[in-house]
Amino acid sequence: QVQLVESGGGLRQAGGSLRLSCAASGSIFSITTMGWYRQAPGKQRELVASITSTGSTNYANFVKGRFTIARDNTKNTVYLQMNSLKPEDTAVYYCAADPRQELVLPKVAYWGQGTQVTVSS
Repeated sequence: QVQLVESGGGLRQAGGSLRLSCAASGSIFSITTMGWYRQAPGKQRELVASITSTGSTNYANFVKGRFTIARDNTKNTVYLQMNSLKPEDTAVYYCAADPRQELVLPKVAYWGQGTQVTVSS
């Protein structure tokens, strides 16, 4: 089993920045891809960004140029640097991890508990 613990959520004004962190523990040798999903009230969970163990990244179009995902394999931690935040970025952000080369709903293997990000206008 793998445990994922997120931190770094909070409240920001539009245009501000936040950095989310997600630390993995447990059977981390099984993890290939880590990333972030988000879910706003009344909406489906959607992929924000992912990164493989070799550093290949994938971004949703709505965050390209604003968010950056990074991974520190020595610390088993993935980060999401969020810049130029918009009110529509408001959501619960979930860390995700999987043994495969990509994160694909609904078969993501491991989830964090989620962290709230709120962006005011």
